[in-house]
Amino acid sequence: MFAAEEAMLGRPPHRAMSDEQSARYARHLTLPEVGPEGQKLLTEASILVVGAGGLGSPALLYLAAAGIGKIGIIDDDSVDLSNLQRQVLHSTSAVGEAKVISAKRRLSDLNPEVTIETYEERLGVDNALNLIGDFDLVIDGSDNFSTRYLINDACEILGKPWVFGSIHRFEGQVTTFNLDGGANYRDLFPETPPMELAPNCAEAGVLGVLPGIIGSIQATEAIKIVLGVGESLSDRLLVIDALGMKMRSLSYSSNPNRATVTELSDYAMECSNPAIADEGPQPEMLEISPVNYIEMIGEGWSPFLLDVRRVDEERIVSLEGTSLRIQHNLVPQRVEEIPRDRDVVIYCRTGSRSAAVARFLIDSRSHGGHVYNLTGGVHEWSDTVDSSIIKY
Repeated sequence: MFAAEEAMLGRPPHRAMSDEQSARYARHLTLPEVGPEGQKLLTEASILVVGAGGLGSPALLYLAAAGIGKIGIIDDDSVDLSNLQRQVLHSTSAVGEAKVISAKRRLSDLNPEVTIETYEERLGVDNALNLIGDFDLVIDGSDNFSTRYLINDACEILGKPWVFGSIHRFEGQVTTFNLDGGANYRDLFPETPPMELAPNCAEAGVLGVLPGIIGSIQATEAIKIVLGVGESLSDRLLVIDALGMKMRSLSYSSNPNRATVTELSDYAMECSNPAIADEGPQPEMLEISPVNYIEMIGEGWSPFLLDVRRVDEERIVSLEGTSLRIQHNLVPQRVEEIPRDRDVVIYCRTGSRSAAVARFLIDSRSHGGHVYNLTGGVHEWSDTVDSSIIKY
């Protein structure tokens, strides 16, 4: 639309695009659904991406390429060599660097016109409302349930839409929550799955190209929301099976009996089932670092060391003194193999599966000894005790 026509309609005239901008966004400008007006909407939009990993990588690249005016990135992790199989935003030279710094450099090189705001921290109850409140919508690139419930609750309070994505081995899921009164995460997932049955991609493995597919669809959803075009995935869960190369769409709807979220809490992050709140305080799970474990072994301590990783992980590396390996999700069926009259130390790759198993053991039976989670698992052991232990 020309400036004179804009003035006749009482709108401020569009700022003329530079020749460079016209060239950069030429393929958008020729689309009737985008054009100059749509490109202006993209330039004025702001999107927060939670996580600069597997899902965040393609989403961030395509948001920057599309010309989204302000992009926020929150991630407290650093680039690891094991990330590069799927996190295509980062390079080998960035190993050891904060992901938000690596991401900003790459995105600024791709499109210097985009404003990139970085937050080298975790999204939590203390910062979620302020951070999300500064953006029009959110793309979820996290890999855990607590963060997703937190994003959901903050977006419900603030009235912001968010685009969900998840990956597991060869399967991915995408949907859009809280869009124009649509259903949200708690409508689709009213209860948190048991942690021992919900490993992240680092624990279960993932086909490297899969997050590229899912993250790109997330970016597509976000761009469509900004433009106000097409049909969104609100109230529809898109499930992609990369192994069988099949897609299916599952419908879901808002739960009219679900209580509206009005404030954030640590409890709300960790558990979506309010009935659990009536069960009283949960038994305490003890933590022990690899360094402290070695010190106590040196003083004569003799715990039962339980490895809860998969057999293929055991083939890569195993900690000296391991008493038994039971894959984490098989522990309930084989729990009687774990002695009740000894201290038990549980480990996995990074400490999350072992923490879930430790909680299960504490909650499910009486135990004569203490149950410990080895914090940081094999990775922290390599960093603090024995660098010859392979990190994978």
